[in-house]
Amino acid sequence: MSPLVDRFLKYTTFDTQSDENAQTTPSTAKQLVFARYLRDEMIAEGLSDVVLDDMGYLYATLPANTETEGVPVIGFIAHYDTSPDCSGADIKAYITHDDKTGEDIIRANAPQHPSPSGEGPGVRPTLLGADDKAGIAEIMQAMCYLRDHPEIPHGTIRIGFNPDEEIGLGAHHFDVKHFGCDFAYTIDGGAEGELEYENFNAASAKITIKGFSIHPGYAKGRMINAGRIATEFVGMMPAEQTPEQTEGYEGFWHLTNIEGSCSEAHLNYIIRDHDRKNFERRKAFIQGVAEVINSRYGAGTCECVVADQYYNMLEKIAPHINIIERAKQAMLTAGVEPKVQPIRGGTDGAQLSFKGLPCPNIFTGAIDFHGPDEHISVQTMEKAMMTIVNICRIGM
Repeated sequence: MSPLVDRFLKYTTFDTQSDENAQTTPSTAKQLVFARYLRDEMIAEGLSDVVLDDMGYLYATLPANTETEGVPVIGFIAHYDTSPDCSGADIKAYITHDDKTGEDIIRANAPQHPSPSGEGPGVRPTLLGADDKAGIAEIMQAMCYLRDHPEIPHGTIRIGFNPDEEIGLGAHHFDVKHFGCDFAYTIDGGAEGELEYENFNAASAKITIKGFSIHPGYAKGRMINAGRIATEFVGMMPAEQTPEQTEGYEGFWHLTNIEGSCSEAHLNYIIRDHDRKNFERRKAFIQGVAEVINSRYGAGTCECVVADQYYNMLEKIAPHINIIERAKQAMLTAGVEPKVQPIRGGTDGAQLSFKGLPCPNIFTGAIDFHGPDEHISVQTMEKAMMTIVNICRIGM
């Protein structure tokens, strides 16, 4: 196996799930176990300025190997937590060959014999963790490659690994000033060639519906059934503008949670749109639905609290479009055809871009994130690693 694959397989053995209900940073102590391992690995590989702060943010430097006047300081960023959607424990990753593509594929766990249901071979429901341990492995191996190939001229390179990206908090405590880069790239994309510098504008909407419970035999004219009104609220939202009905640049409202009783009900939505004006319209629409509910059942029946989460990084990347061209050329040199597309989601890069660090997103090769079928191509990982090397190369 290649050093890159060995490195990645080692990383997958760490359980680093984040927890959206936690009140600490990082959200889980087990993330720090992996962060400390990475810190020690960085030191052993000869990186300098290695710092792991109290919140689990890890920074390091590959010093320039040539004259740096006029050469930008470039950063590479990845997150080490994995999604709460599926277990990240006891992973025993293995490599298999895909006869259709000719690629070597890494998956989380070999089939069990028999499956837990007793109905034949099965797969343990765990994540591989390629999102985003593949990005970390590719960055680390690229730094080692540059270290071992001094004939490749490069300026100062900074790397940063952070916790809690999967719960939307990865960039919250990232120290952009300490990082000290002119621009950076998150290595957190999917299929080969993905290059992303547009993402959703995002907001959350938390709806609380207050009812009035009374014995149903004496309810006429008095009961206000919060649970039923919640379904009425959902019915007023456009059914064709949901995640399962949209693609590309199309935005949506997504009902993520509904619970309640006659007395009180709660709805949680996320609101997404690439276009800022449409984003504002979507927020106004869902607040308008709450107003309709109040007009029907009385003031205070429905409360809708909308909170912005992040914005489309395009407006911050556009003035620095040269960094996109640099990434495209780096991919072509690595034998990769760039595929520029919008992110139908968020990224640490969006928040970092609004914190003053232009930060588009580049592929890792991982496929089917956040589920037990998550996998990654060894050959695509190698291309991602060489794309990083080429971005660093002076003259690219």
